[in-house]
Amino acid sequence: MDTVKLLLSVVILIASVIGFYLLEAQPLWVRLLGLLAMVGVAVGVALMTEPGRRIKVFFSAAKIEVRKVVWPSRQETLQTTLVIFIAVLLTSLFLWAVDSILFVLVRWFTGHGG
Repeated sequence: MDTVKLLLSVVILIASVIGFYLLEAQPLWVRLLGLLAMVGVAVGVALMTEPGRRIKVFFSAAKIEVRKVVWPSRQETLQTTLVIFIAVLLTSLFLWAVDSILFVLVRWFTGHGG
């Protein structure tokens, strides 16, 4: 029975996309609202299957795990961003200097220097 429900869900999705394009004479907001409603129905049908229930349990567990995360404070975030910005700036200056030195050396070795 799960296979039939999943197949029905896919058929609803395909029909909603086809309907979106067939009703092009309607305003865009009406077509989008209809499309979103049908996608909601298709998701609802899919969630009534065993794989759908497992997905629901997975997302519930993921939500619980996200609540357990210790997020950095605003000050920690700003300090880390500043450290990364300085590191990128210093790295870019170093690479610019190496590139400039290599450019001068290549011009000197090839005789194209002025």
